[in-house]
Amino acid sequence: MKKRAHQIDLFIKYPIEVQLEWFRRLINHGKATEWGKLYDYRSIKTFEQFAERVPVSTYEDLKPYIDRLRNGEQNILWPEEIKWFAKSSGTTSSKSKFIPVSNSSLEECHFRGGKDMLSLFVTNYPDTEIFDGKGLVMGGSHNITEIPNESYYDGDLSAILIQNMPFWAQFMRTPPMSTALMDEWESKIDIMAKQTMQDNVTSLSGVPSWILVLLKKVLEISGKDNISEVWPNLEVFFHGGVSFTPYREQFKAIIPSPKMHYMETYNASEGFFGIQDQKDSSDLLLMLDYGIYYEFLPIDELGEADAKAIPLSQVEINRNYALIITTNAGLWRYQIGDTVRFTCLNPYRIKITGRTKNFINIAGEELIIDNAEKALMVASEKCKVGITEYTAGPYFYSDSEKSAHEWLIEFTQQPENIDVFIDSLDNALKSLNSDYEAKRYHDMVLRPPIVRSVPQGTFYKWLKMKGKLGGQHKVPRLSNNRDMIEEMKPLL
Repeated sequence: MKKRAHQIDLFIKYPIEVQLEWFRRLINHGKATEWGKLYDYRSIKTFEQFAERVPVSTYEDLKPYIDRLRNGEQNILWPEEIKWFAKSSGTTSSKSKFIPVSNSSLEECHFRGGKDMLSLFVTNYPDTEIFDGKGLVMGGSHNITEIPNESYYDGDLSAILIQNMPFWAQFMRTPPMSTALMDEWESKIDIMAKQTMQDNVTSLSGVPSWILVLLKKVLEISGKDNISEVWPNLEVFFHGGVSFTPYREQFKAIIPSPKMHYMETYNASEGFFGIQDQKDSSDLLLMLDYGIYYEFLPIDELGEADAKAIPLSQVEINRNYALIITTNAGLWRYQIGDTVRFTCLNPYRIKITGRTKNFINIAGEELIIDNAEKALMVASEKCKVGITEYTAGPYFYSDSEKSAHEWLIEFTQQPENIDVFIDSLDNALKSLNSDYEAKRYHDMVLRPPIVRSVPQGTFYKWLKMKGKLGGQHKVPRLSNNRDMIEEMKPLL
């Protein structure tokens, strides 16, 4: 870990040089592939040539190549044999995506990210006793599937990582692999709770919403008042996948231990991108030596014919970018759908601000998840309520051209006055988003938000109805249509 800490310091000190080195390596590795020959990688010497010649791709653009890989063809996008595919449904589509995972991406990216996560935690808390116990890892909901022609295997990324984990890591984790890879989610939660509550759990890893479901089941079975009574040596929750903001107070209530820490990570099926490296800030250190070359597309140019992604050396603080990656698994200039904002350029630190398709823009207000999370936190604190889950979409009035935002919110306790909550939310959004404020001026374009309190468990029922129970599935937060809100109506 000390050796790795030195390497992290190296890319912090020389970020542009490290990225350029990886750019050259990736181009060199890809030049003999079908994709590399198509775009003549042998003659590419600079980023400018690369950006001019190779198009930015979405999953749909790469899907024909990935389908061929899944049918057993090789050397199409990456020179290594690809037998693993991380199955992901995303947050805005029910259609499954299959992200190629190479041995290089497993070792140089995903596993290195896991080790760095521990390394940075130990650096910040050198007196930790985290290795005296076990890490509880909340995996996904899909088992590894071997396809009949034996050309590939697919499953949630977490299942793939567990399946390929080195023996020493298996020894340090709980529950057993047979449980971690279970597919039936409701039974899995019950079994996980029973198996892990007897262990000396010192760390938790997973998506906040599903870890919370597990912790509540542990308390239900054990009869204890809080998690600190079950696992007195629990020190840290490594979380990612969704914003931690709506869940922070719930975790503090259920884990009252003063030695409990929370550490954010940015890990996706496509790669491990960022890790919280500071005690007092959840900003994520962009990890620059994981076999990934980064580009950033200004969000206000997204969809324009002449939009140009820029390299790391040209980014600006506090500007929203769509993340574009080139990886050591053959994703070339791939737009993963996330948006980020730089909070620091020395070293490069980011915050995840949302999804390129996860926003509301019915009147030019461009409301993104970052705005929503912060405004809900302000309104919750003012009204002294907690929020379990939420989603929001447009509401169109039948008697006029005006519209509003409709919010479905699962409160831990009801606000004493829902109108005060709505007013607090509205004012917070105005202060955070000038476009929203302009559209709300005298109700001329947007009317005040509509907030509907939904019963506890409503979002869980929706996920179950959609077949999306499991640690890799998330509730879509913002949408530019009413599809999810209409689907949830029968559950209210």
